[in-house]
Amino acid sequence: QVQLVESVGGSVQPGGSLSLSCAASRGSRRTHAIAWFRQAAGREREIVAAITWRGGNTWYTDSVKGRFTISRDNAKNLVYLQMNSLKPEDTAVYYCAAEFSRVWTGSNVDSWGQGTQVTVSS
Repeated sequence: QVQLVESVGGSVQPGGSLSLSCAASRGSRRTHAIAWFRQAAGREREIVAAITWRGGNTWYTDSVKGRFTISRDNAKNLVYLQMNSLKPEDTAVYYCAAEFSRVWTGSNVDSWGQGTQVTVSS
C-alpha cells in the first residue's frame, strides 16, 4: 500500500498563492492516479483535482478551474497542487489520495494522506 504525506499548508490572504505537495513512498507505484480533496469545517469532503498516472490528463472541479493546477513528477514520486487567486472559501483541510489505476475513478482508492490545513483569510 502506498503511503502519502502532504506538505505543510499554511495561511494566506485572499488573492494569494500556495503550493502543496504530496509525497508517495513505501510501495508506491507509478501506476497510481492521484487526486486532491478538501474538507471545510462542517462540510463533506470534496474532490478538487485529479491527475492520471503519467500526468497527461487532469481534471478540476468547477470552483477551482483556472486557479489551481495539479501536476506530478514521477521520478520524484511527487504530486503538486499549485493554488493561485485563493479565496476564503478555499479554506479547508486538503488531502491527497492515490488510486491504483491509470485514471482516477474514485472506486478503488488505495491510500489517503493525513491532511494539511489551508487557511485563506485577511
